[in-house]
Amino acid sequence: MRTFGVEEELLIVDPESGMLLALADLMLPTLLPQLPHEEVAKVLPPHRPVYEGGADFSYELKLEQIETQTHPCLDYTELLRQLRHGRALADRAARVHGGRVAALATSPQGAATHLTPKPRYMTMQERFGLTVRNQLTCGLHVHTFVDSPEEGVAVMDRIRDKLAVLIALSANSPYWNGAETGFESYRTQAWNRWPGSGPTMIFGSLPVYRRVVTRLVESGVLMDEGMVYFDARLARQHPTVEVRVADVCLRAEDAALIAVLVRALVESASREWNDGVDPAPVPTLLLRMAAWQASNCGLRGELLDFGTFTPAPATDVVWALVDFVAPVLQEQGELDLVRDGVARILAEGTGSQLQRGPFRVGGLPAVVERAVEMTAQGAIPEPRVDEGSSLGPVRRG
Repeated sequence: MRTFGVEEELLIVDPESGMLLALADLMLPTLLPQLPHEEVAKVLPPHRPVYEGGADFSYELKLEQIETQTHPCLDYTELLRQLRHGRALADRAARVHGGRVAALATSPQGAATHLTPKPRYMTMQERFGLTVRNQLTCGLHVHTFVDSPEEGVAVMDRIRDKLAVLIALSANSPYWNGAETGFESYRTQAWNRWPGSGPTMIFGSLPVYRRVVTRLVESGVLMDEGMVYFDARLARQHPTVEVRVADVCLRAEDAALIAVLVRALVESASREWNDGVDPAPVPTLLLRMAAWQASNCGLRGELLDFGTFTPAPATDVVWALVDFVAPVLQEQGELDLVRDGVARILAEGTGSQLQRGPFRVGGLPAVVERAVEMTAQGAIPEPRVDEGSSLGPVRRG
């Protein structure tokens, strides 16, 4: 079985008003305890091992969010444990300063945001203007081990037509800056304003992939290779394919489920490559249509079937994806787990659907309050914060 891991981006919020709090620079020193405060700002690259329990942390573009990273895992149970552990540690750090973390892919409440004081981010703001100033989205990125970059490109070519289904399953962003968006995953719309984002062509080989990435950077539109925000890409720091289409999930178990599906897609694609099966020749523009439809409707209406790219009931398309990867899931002992998890999401709703209940009762503050509760569900017990401590609580908007 391939190892896999997850990166989750979480919002930092006031638990009472639901407003955003710019606390990441106060939280990170407590999550990177081996460094003095003035040194933490220098440690901005992600993937720093900190806790043996399986949680790394890093800044993101805005101080109103924080990223957690699991260590490589072999199974759903361990991945879920690490996800919950990371959420709990991040929430503990936020509580010291009067905040909480919420697994919401966009902020329901509108507020000014604060750029993380990193030179690269400052340059991005100068270069991309309003796109950076408005950017505050939280995604779920799934890394799956591949034996070689060549295998990674072959996998990307063969999963590209199925990734839109993961957008629908993970949809968790119906509200944006105080407004009902009319979308289930508005994060997808907001994120795809970046010039290097979205679905890709069929590359066919590693040299072609490298050449395309090089040409994109040489165009001068992207600052560097780090801004190649493809829906699926070769990770720069790990021997993995990174799938980046999903919203951060309200429930940690949904995030672990989607990661299991991604790993099964990667394994299925690798087998197709080894068997000489060509990628489905779906035009990239059709993939954009499928992603837009999944972002708009989630599981509430129709998706584009990944075989015909014509409309079909969302439930049918989701089960078709499960059936497609069923042989791999069966071999790995995960088929029943995935079927149960998908049935639960279809019955109870995605994060987007679950946000609408609190909204009808108490508006946007109630949405955030409920999200805070659900983000913490199943987490390790929290120690009581000593309110007499010199650390807090401190809130900063």
